[in-house]
Amino acid sequence: FPPPCVMGDESIMSKKSHGTSNTPVQTNLRWGVDVKIADNICNFNRHGAENYGYLFKISFLKDSREELRQHEHKEENESGDTTEFEMTFYDSNTGIPLFVAPRKGGRCLEDFLKESMNHGWPSFRDDEVVWENVRCLNSGEVVSVDGTHLGHNIPDGKGSRYCINLVSVAGKPLDG
Repeated sequence: FPPPCVMGDESIMSKKSHGTSNTPVQTNLRWGVDVKIADNICNFNRHGAENYGYLFKISFLKDSREELRQHEHKEENESGDTTEFEMTFYDSNTGIPLFVAPRKGGRCLEDFLKESMNHGWPSFRDDEVVWENVRCLNSGEVVSVDGTHLGHNIPDGKGSRYCINLVSVAGKPLDG
């Protein structure tokens, strides 16, 4: 896969104390994600995915739009710099940041959500990947550096498209 994709070695997904990770998924995942499904997909799976359209069955779409609305309201009530809305997606096992979408200067939230809804899974682009924490394997599998199965790189006419299981990126940050 072309840069900026960072390739990883298959050893990232070697057996560890909890499947391919050293820790099970967090028990308080965002958007009402099912912990049992998340743990299976993140830690005991290399090829499967959550069901197509899982993002429609949980509160992800509603919560994302509400988070944007609150951000816009806050910006209207504060003077000074007007920042663009960004949402960070965290590893469901470790809480490390994996993706930020939309990115400042890139597509807007509605464009990100529209592409994700069209494909049935969150779809991230190169500039939305936190490359310090994410790797692609030769098979196209996308994983965290800690061994969490995230999804697959399915390139299209726009370049790399990281088709990611929402259950794999529903974690909360380590400090929160």
